[in-house]
Parts: sequence; structure tokens; C-alpha cells
Amino acid sequence: MVNDDAGVHVLLKQAISRAQQHLISLQHPEGYWIGELIVDSTLCSDYVTFMHWAGDVDLDLQQKCIDHILSRQLPDGGWNIYPEGPSEVNASVKAYLALTLAGFSKEDPILVIARTKIRELGGIEKTNTYARLYLALLGQIPWDAVPTIPVEFLLLPRWLPVNLYAVSAWTRAMVVPLAIINHYKPTRVLPAERGISELYLDPTKVPRTKAAGLKQFFILIDRCLKIIEQNRILPLRKTALNVAEQWMLERIGDGCSGLAAIFPAMLNSMIALRCIGYPATHPIYRKADADFRELFVDDEQGFRIQPCFSPVWDTAITLVSLSRSGIGESHSASRKAVGWLLAQEVRIAGDWAVNNPKPEPTGWCFEFNNPFSPDVDDTAMVLLALHTAGYRDDPSLYDRVVRWLLSFQNRDGGWAAFDKDVQNPLLENVPFADHNAILDPSCCDVTARVLEILGDLGFRPGHPAIDRATLYLRETQESDGAWYGRWGVNYIYGTSQVLRGIRAVGLDMSEPWIQRGRDWLESCQNEDGGWGETLASYDDPSLRGTGVSTPSQSAWALLGLCAFREVNRASVERGVHYLVSSQNPDGSWSETLITGTGFPRVFYLKYDMYRNNWPLMALARYAMGVSAMGVSANGQETEILSDLATEAHRDSALQPTQEAAFSSLISSFASLPVFVLVKDLLTKLNHG
Repeated sequence: MVNDDAGVHVLLKQAISRAQQHLISLQHPEGYWIGELIVDSTLCSDYVTFMHWAGDVDLDLQQKCIDHILSRQLPDGGWNIYPEGPSEVNASVKAYLALTLAGFSKEDPILVIARTKIRELGGIEKTNTYARLYLALLGQIPWDAVPTIPVEFLLLPRWLPVNLYAVSAWTRAMVVPLAIINHYKPTRVLPAERGISELYLDPTKVPRTKAAGLKQFFILIDRCLKIIEQNRILPLRKTALNVAEQWMLERIGDGCSGLAAIFPAMLNSMIALRCIGYPATHPIYRKADADFRELFVDDEQGFRIQPCFSPVWDTAITLVSLSRSGIGESHSASRKAVGWLLAQEVRIAGDWAVNNPKPEPTGWCFEFNNPFSPDVDDTAMVLLALHTAGYRDDPSLYDRVVRWLLSFQNRDGGWAAFDKDVQNPLLENVPFADHNAILDPSCCDVTARVLEILGDLGFRPGHPAIDRATLYLRETQESDGAWYGRWGVNYIYGTSQVLRGIRAVGLDMSEPWIQRGRDWLESCQNEDGGWGETLASYDDPSLRGTGVSTPSQSAWALLGLCAFREVNRASVERGVHYLVSSQNPDGSWSETLITGTGFPRVFYLKYDMYRNNWPLMALARYAMGVSAMGVSANGQETEILSDLATEAHRDSALQPTQEAAFSSLISSFASLPVFVLVKDLLTKLNHG
């Protein structure tokens, strides 16, 4: 007969151990982790368009792209930008164009139903700037319908509210090649049967953006710029083109994995290079093309294109998860990960230094090689990973990185992703700002991540940076107690990170405003014990906290709830049961929905590592909390270990004592209500 208590011990121990071993098995020999970034069909659509514009169509590659596009078509004929989302006009127009270019007949049922849906969505007239660019390249929309991005934009002085470094890092990387393209307007005319004029609601009119207020003012400026270009009143154009070319070349040369190491900028840079006159055989172009092709994935699941790579981010999160779950600093996986992360530190002054020139260069980027754009979120996460893993060999590194992070605090008290104080709302009105991310404003999740590492390093209330950040978080809390998530979906992500950050710096977690965050998380727990939130919450905030349970979002919610000392609450226990019971035999979790955010309401991405590293972190944090509470067999709770002592013990633990660490963490689990259902299950299994 199975002993119930022993069975519970074994079950939890095995859940954590299996998760650890699965993650360790995924580690690259060099020490990093990297999961696939899974996105919508627009990347394959754009690449088909590019091949036809360039006049160099790889038929085999085109067919693979088409197969991917067809696999994403919805029953209503359109294409969406996230699973279970509605058809979206830009994705649908791009897919339709790609299929047409590949030779599909306009009478093919696939295009017939797609055409009906696109026209229902408003037709080509409703497309955004970045969709219109590709349409203009193939003569499917007049350049007058594409917002002008004058290359002289690069020459504007920094004191003007509109200049290259007043926009976000990702916008810079996109608009510089687009400004070059805007000058040359390189159009390849398609045969009539390959055109898509049938997608216009009114093909006799040039589709123009309509707006009011400041947006209308900038539209008028755009029209003036078009008149100036048409009359060639461009005394600085040649100089500006040279500046743009050099800016771009510097960021796609040696040491960089393509322009900004992200799909849109990389593809745009290849178009811009062709415009300038670089042949496909030129070493610079060949490097840009080779870097771009690294994003291709072709396996048993089919062909697809990733938007970028995420090795630094994935490695940092996974190292934190493993370290907090008992993998000591002497473990080979930990040593290799620490060594790899240390080697990725960026020591040059990148684009960030224009707005923040004082700190000594440091930081980490998201991708393999993007030295001009290290970011605050990755840097904070890497420092947290190094500290959690017990790295103490170089105190100067901590001093250098902390000073760098502190220097990025914005005037409003928060932290943004890439730059300091790039949040002038005036720029949200320019015509090419319709990707919904022209600025890089402070956000709750990044601010709280910085607080988490600062708290781990001993920063407490009373320090000006902590006090200003706390005020920012109080002011940005929603009326129901939640916080918005900029880089993860959505309010579950933001609320979880804020609660962890403010706990790390030692705020009183019993304060009412903080308790409201926990109340909100508990209020949106699903019946199965997990948490989920639809991407539609970015469009409709009333949907926040609602959605099918996912392992990553459930883990985030648990981490937020475990920021409080009372971890034996029913909500926590049910959440732990959800994660333990949904784990696969190999230690992984399954997750099909997207929980990562690129540009809210425009572009989302599924981090494949999220389904595995965050759940382990949540289970480990719960285990540490229970150990600290010292739950006795009769249900009486006595705090026997402070969080700092727990972390000190974890940091000093060596691999040979991992079994003892596990035993300590779970010694009092059997009496918790979370395992009542598990005990019943074990008993039933024992009796057949």
C-alpha cells in the first residue's frame, strides 16, 4: 500500500526534479538556452513579397512560405495575429498578396473567401504604414498613400522634439532604412493578374489617413513634405542619405546579427541596400542576407520565420529558475550559464548613450549580437540571474551595472526598455506611428524588474530611486488593483512582476494598495486552478485576467501571490496543484497560446521557453515560502526561516547536497490542502 504522505513528498520532489532535468537537457553546449519565438504568418508573407520585389524568387522557399501561410488561414477566410484572435486586415492583405504572387487564381476558393473577409474588414484602405510599404514596392498602392519618412530626419538636432533619438530603439531601426526606401521609391510593376486592386473598396481614390487634432496637423505636414519632394527642394538630401547609409552599415557589420537583430529592420535594410546600389554579391549584402536567413526554421512542423533570437533573455530566466529550485553554483549547468552570460556583457556605448551619456558602458541585449541596443529588462534579469546563481567573483561588475540601471530611471520614476525619457506623446501623432510603439515609455513590468534586482542587492525604501519607483507604481495601478503588462500578456504579467519587485525592496506587503494586487490575482483564478489572459485584453481592458489557463501565466500569478508570506492560501495551493498535475512526464509543460508581447495590438510572440522555466520558478518559490513558514502537521504556522537566510542557503548549496535541499524544502508539504486531491488520487491508483 502506498503511504500517502510519502507519495506527496515524492510527487512534488519529482515535479521539481523533472522540470530541472528537462531544462538542463535543453542547454546548449556553450551554456545558453534558447527557445523558438513563434509568431503570425506576416513574416512569411513579407518574405514572399520581398523575393518578388527583388526579382529573385526561390521557388522551393516560396512554396514553404505559402504552405505556412495557408496553414494559418481562418475559417472565415482571413488571417489573425494571434491564435484564437479575429481576422486582422494587415495580416490578411499581406497573405492575400503573397498567395497571388505565388500564382493562385483569383477564382481559387481560398482567395475568394479571403477577399470577402478583407473587404469586410475595410480593404486596403484600412492597412497601416508598414503594410502599405510592401504594397507600394509592388505598385499596389501609390507612394502618396504611404507616410513620408524624409531621410533628413536623421539630421535634426537633438533639442527638437522630433529627432531620430526621440523615438524608440526599434522604431529607429525600422525608419532609417525606410527613409532610404522613401527617397528611391523602388517600384516593381506587377502584371495585372498578379495585382490586388480587387481589395480596394474604392479603387478610384488614393487611400489617405483621416484624423483630427494633432494627428491631422501631422498629416498636413506629411502632405507638405510630399510636395517638397515632388519639387526636389532637397538641399540636404545627399548628405542625409550618406548619414543614413553609414548609420545602417555600422549596425549590420561585423559584431552585429543584422540591423537591430530583428526581422522588420533586417528585411528593410536589405531593401535599402538594394536601393543604394549594393548588388546581391556585395559582402555587406551577403552578410545581411545570411543573418536574415538564420531566422528560418524548417523542421517536421513545417517552415516558418522567427522575428529574432532570445538567448540572453531565455538563459537569464532559466538560470534564475534552476538556482532558486536548488541547483547550486557548482553545478555544471549553472557554471556554464554564468560564464556565457558574463561573456555577453556589452561594453560599448550604444544608441542609448545619446540620451544617457554619463554611465560607464555595460548592459546585455536580448539577442546574440545587438551591441548598439542593450536593454534595461535583459540587463536587470541577467544581473538577477548572476546574483541568484551565487556569482560573486567580480564586485565591480555589480557596481557598474547597478549604476547603469539607476541612470536609466525616467523623470516619472519608472524605467523603460531601451532608452531614457523617450516618451514625448507628441510623436504618437506622426503618420508612421501606427505600429503603436514609436515611444519607449516607462512601464510597470520593467520598473518592477529593476526593483527586484535592486532589492536583492540590498536597496530599500528611503533610497531616492526606490521611493520614486514606488510612487510611479502606485500611480499606475489600475482601479481594480492590477498593473498593465507591456512585455508579457498582460495584467497577470504586470501585476505579478510588480508584487515581486516591491516585495524585494522590502515594502510592507500588508499595505492596502499592495493587498489589492493580490486580491485581483485571486479574483481571476480559473476553475481548474490556473490562470490565463487573452491577448484581446490589450484591445478591451475589461477582458483582463480572463482566458484559458496556461502554464506560464499560471506561474506568473503564483509568483505574484508568493510575494506575500502567507503562501498556504487556497488560491496558491490550487495554482500549485494545476502546475504539478499538468506537467508532462518529461518535465515539460505544454502551451499553445501566445503569452509574449511585441507591440500591443499589433505584434505578439510565443516564447517557447516560457512554458518550462517560469513554472519551475513558481514551484521553487512556493517551496521556499512553505519552508520559511514552517507549516506543522497540526496546521500551526511558525516562521522559522527568513527569506534572506533561505536565499543565502540556496546560494551556498553545492550540487552533492541537492537531495538534502529538496528534503528541506518539502519537509512540511504533506499537510497542505494543496495535496489533498493528490493524496486521493494516489490512494485511488493504489487500489486500482
